[in-house]
Amino acid sequence: MLLIRSLIISYGNYEVLNMADIHFPKASYWIKGANGSGKSTFLKAIAGITPFKGDVLLNGNISLQKNPVAYRAAINYAPAEPAYPSFLKGEELVQYYMQTKGGNRYQVADLKSILNIDDYLGNACGSYSSGMLKKLSLLLAFIGSSEWIFLDEPFTTLDAATQLALQQLIQNSTDKGFIITSHHDIPVTAISFKSVYGIHHKTLKLE
Repeated sequence: MLLIRSLIISYGNYEVLNMADIHFPKASYWIKGANGSGKSTFLKAIAGITPFKGDVLLNGNISLQKNPVAYRAAINYAPAEPAYPSFLKGEELVQYYMQTKGGNRYQVADLKSILNIDDYLGNACGSYSSGMLKKLSLLLAFIGSSEWIFLDEPFTTLDAATQLALQQLIQNSTDKGFIITSHHDIPVTAISFKSVYGIHHKTLKLE
């Protein structure tokens, strides 16, 4: 379970998000809305990337603020617009994630097949198209045995076949919780969302 506790994000004197306590039992959740509504900011906060006031608790006792290493070890995150050092090869990033998140070459091989990733991982990231970068970020997000995966606009820049494959991968990962942001319409039969939220007046509201 994830517990968001009084999350507040401000840039200078401008308050972007102000959320009261919200519980997320382990399941799949969709946060929908237009660009600029705060979806990415929220995901970056609970992924431990953007600083904020308040806290996020995993399973009631692992605090993002007090136990950041243990918290980050239990979650994975894929950004909306992934960017990696241009000189690094995709395979080097895969090896790094396997060392830090766990997983093995069999899991990686399965993920590469599902996401239709060709042999370009041996090339430097600077040569990748936006679609290739997106597939790499999704591959990295599923490596290991994380309890939660946060996916920011995961379907953007993916071809239709890979979008369907990703939907099925999420649906089949029943041991994980997902928080997914997307302004794309996701068929209700594709992913069994426990709840669908939007961000209105700086906080999450059930749609």
